[in-house]
Formats: sequence, C-alpha cells, structure tokens
Amino acid sequence: MKSMSNPVRVRYAPSPTGEPHLGNIRSALFNWLYARASGGQFIVRIEDTDRARLVEGAQDSILDALRWLGLDWDEGPEVEGAYGPYVQSERQALGIYQTHTDWLIANDHAYECYCTPERLAAMRQAQQAASKSPGYDRHCRDLAEAARVDFRKQNPTSVVRFKMPLEGEIVINDVVRGEVKFESSLLDDFVILKSDAFPTYHLANVVDDHLMEITHVMRAEEWLPSAPRHKMLYEAFGFEMPELVHLPIILGPDRSKLSKRHGATSTIYYRDEGYLASAMLNFLALLGWSLDDSSEIFSREELLKHFTLERIHASPAVFDKDKLEWYNGVYIRNMDPKALAEELVSYLEASVTGLPTSVARPIDRDYLATIVPLERERLKRLSEAPAMFEFFFIDQPEYDHALLVQKGMDADTTRNAVERALATAETASDWSAAALEATYRALAEDMGLKTGQLFGTIRTAVSGRTATPPLFDMMSVLGHDRVLSRLKAALA
Repeated sequence: MKSMSNPVRVRYAPSPTGEPHLGNIRSALFNWLYARASGGQFIVRIEDTDRARLVEGAQDSILDALRWLGLDWDEGPEVEGAYGPYVQSERQALGIYQTHTDWLIANDHAYECYCTPERLAAMRQAQQAASKSPGYDRHCRDLAEAARVDFRKQNPTSVVRFKMPLEGEIVINDVVRGEVKFESSLLDDFVILKSDAFPTYHLANVVDDHLMEITHVMRAEEWLPSAPRHKMLYEAFGFEMPELVHLPIILGPDRSKLSKRHGATSTIYYRDEGYLASAMLNFLALLGWSLDDSSEIFSREELLKHFTLERIHASPAVFDKDKLEWYNGVYIRNMDPKALAEELVSYLEASVTGLPTSVARPIDRDYLATIVPLERERLKRLSEAPAMFEFFFIDQPEYDHALLVQKGMDADTTRNAVERALATAETASDWSAAALEATYRALAEDMGLKTGQLFGTIRTAVSGRTATPPLFDMMSVLGHDRVLSRLKAALA
C-alpha cells in the first residue's frame, strides 16, 4: 500500500439496500470535502455483497443524491478507473475475495465453519440462559482434519470464519477519538465468507480498501466496533491499515438515533420536497463539523477552504428539521430571482402536485420572475410554490366572500369600497406599485375608511386570500386586466 504521505484516496462505499440516508450522505460529503480540500481522490464503491437486502433502483438513487449535491467522483460507477470494477459483486465474480479467503485459510488465519443454523440457534439460547455474552463458541476452530471431512459431508454449505486472538487488547487509533481499546476475549470469530461464496462486509471492505490504495477510511461511528476485526485482518494479510476517521452519530431531536420516527431520512425526499442542494450541503457539513462557535453559513468554496479532519467532533450531532428549513429559506432568499424561477418551474408544472391543469404550460418564465421577489421571503421549500403562487396564475380565485368584509365594515360599505376600487383601477394610468399605493391611500381618505379596511377588501378581492405579499406590488405584478376582472367578480 502507498505511504500515507502520498495523495489522499478516500472512498464512499454505500450498500444499495434502500434510498440514501442523510447520515450516509453526510459520510459521502465529509469524504468528498477531505479529498477536494487536500487535492486527493474521491472514490465511489458499491458494496452489494448482502444479496438478500438489495433494493432495485437503490444504486441509482444513491448516485442521484451525489449528483444533486455536486459530489463528483474521480473513480467509480459510470466513471471507472484503474482500480475497478467498483461494484463488489463484479469483483466477487473475478474471484478476488475467494483468493484472499483461501490465503487466510492456508496460513491458519481462518477456518471453515460447518455449524448449521439449528446448532447456532441452540448455542445462542444456551448463552442467553447462562447470561453469557452472545458470540460464536469456536466449535469448528480447531477440528481435526478427519472431523472436518465428516462435517463437510453433513453440511457442504459451510462459511469461513476469521481467527481472532483469544486474549489481550486490540488498540485502535482513530483521528477523531484517539486511542480506543477492545478486549479480544469479547470478540468472536466472525464470518468473512458466506455460504453463498459472497464475502461479508468485513472481508470485502478490507481487501478492497487495500487494493484500491485507500489512505483514510471515513465512516459512521456505528462501524467503530468493527475496527478491531478489521485491524486483525490487515495484520493477517500484512497490509498497512488506512487511517480511521469515525464520524459522530446523528441523533434525532429526542437524542435517540435518527430514524423514520423523526420524519423522512432519505436524501432523495428532501431533494424532491424542494430543499436546495446548497442549503443541504451547508446543513450536513455542520452535522459533526464546525469552524468555530458562531459561523453557520458556508458556501461550497468556504467549506473546501476550511475543512480539516481536526475540526470533526466526537460528540453526536442532532438533526433539526426546523434548522434545515431555516437554511433553505436563507439560500432561497439569496438566490437570483431568475435562477430561483428556473428552479421552481418543475414544481409549478408538475402534473399532480403543480398548478391546476387550467393553467397553461409551459409557465411564462418572465412573468414567474416578477412573482418570485414578492414570495421568496415566505418560501421555505420549493414544493410550497404551487399552493403559494396559484392565485397569480388562475383566472379567478375561489374564496368565502364574507372575507371581503373587514372589521368595522358591513355589506353596504364593502360593496361601495369594491365599486370605488374598481372605478379607480379602470382609470389608473400608472400601474406601478408606488402609484397604486398613493392612489388608493387617497381613496381611503376620501371614503372615510382606514387604509387597513380598504386594503384588506381589495387584497381579498384580487387574491382570494387574507395574507399575501405587499398589496400594491402584488397588484402591479398581476396586471391591470387581472385586477379589473377580479374586482368585477367580487362585486358580482
């Protein structure tokens, strides 16, 4: 393996067993940031050796999530590279893991285990009854050759287990946590090759990280208990072990491990709901890393400038959806209106969740760009746009006409207010927001109404709502004809 002084090579190695979890993508982000900040290589490797749990389409979802966040990879699926293939089932077909397993057996570091599922179940029950720690009892570890031949006949679908040391300590050095010690007596002989001839995570992970010359293994804290097993595998093979960087666990607001009970955990869900990639990137980066005690907003360039392993926290990170929405709102408000309008088009034109089918497609981009500055202060997610923007596009809004009557007014004063508002609109020569406001303030004074009363009636008449962007900006954007039509409908 290359010396650690050589260029950094890190990998993101997901299992395609479902949509990409936020914690999983956080690991990808930290690997990508470290690779890009250090001038190294970011590798994507698909670990699909757990054949029973594979989910169709999961690999595509994982790669889509990376693309959405702009986490480009130097080697991996669709890109390839000198260390491929980058899908473990394809590597298994080449005999890579079997060859390494055979070497371990030949050099007395591993052995075939013939224990049936029934025997293992009985063993576990006996351990529970005796209040012993669960783990394999090493029944097949030191069998005589004659016994092996006998057992092989009884159970030809054996597995292969690695021989762990029976005593002493295994010391792991982790960049985030420092020195971590494990008692060998508490670690059993784990399976490295399953009965279907596919490797387990432990073997495939170590072999591939070595063959791909990975310099740093950056993964979730939940894998820390696997580290002593991996260290023993590295030592058995005579490989140099990469540096280990175990990232802090992500908790829900109740301080338990983040799961579906805390809401959606799929990165794809947040993309589809209209969270901006830049906001999600910023949010995920601060789940376990920080520059200081106060900085919260980081562009991609700023993250790359400041990211170091030393600033990764050991303490758990807490996922706060309200905080994510705050980030999204900040990034939405800072976007160029035309760029934001372009992002919103797909949500507005969607066949099921978009604007009503009566609204013509394609959406007028120029008109949309005039709406965006009025609404983006209230917009937290792009998926809110169809409901929020609808009254700008439909012919006539539907609403309870009782809402036209403001506090201190009755039906007659309201009807008179709408008539005067309509007559004023018909003769208005300047349709700018400033001119409209001046005109209607004068009208309120002339009618002896409070501006809030007249403005509230007009607001409901032209939008069908009681809460909108600033009234006269909204009227200016809606345009003369739409406003006249809606005032007439309110009067009718």
